[in-house]
Amino acid sequence: MDILSSRIILRPRDPAATLRFYRDVLGLATYREYPGGTVLFAGQSLIEIAAHGHDPCAGTFGGALWLQVRSLAETTRQLEERGATITREARTEPWGLIEMWTTDPDGTPIVLVEIPADHPLRRDQRPPASPAT
Repeated sequence: MDILSSRIILRPRDPAATLRFYRDVLGLATYREYPGGTVLFAGQSLIEIAAHGHDPCAGTFGGALWLQVRSLAETTRQLEERGATITREARTEPWGLIEMWTTDPDGTPIVLVEIPADHPLRRDQRPPASPAT
């Protein structure tokens, strides 16, 4: 199976409020719009806010969105200015990432992550190049 692209699809109770949150509060840029939905850029992924398919009996989303940012201090300031509620202040996790949490209007957890300069995720994981022959 070849995966050519992927995205996260959210089917919120109030699509307009959720779109405002992701576009205006988080500041995600629009990739494309279609009748009944908007797809937003989210780093190397896409988040689609769909105004169709909401199932009120589906329960809550069991996962979280993980979004890497350059600076959690700056991101926190921007989110607070835009009216977002920070559900957990930034802190360094045992695995070395600095994480801060918020939620969207439906309560979907959003983990905002800053990767410290000395963290292994910042290292080049490619094997060393073999010498030219």
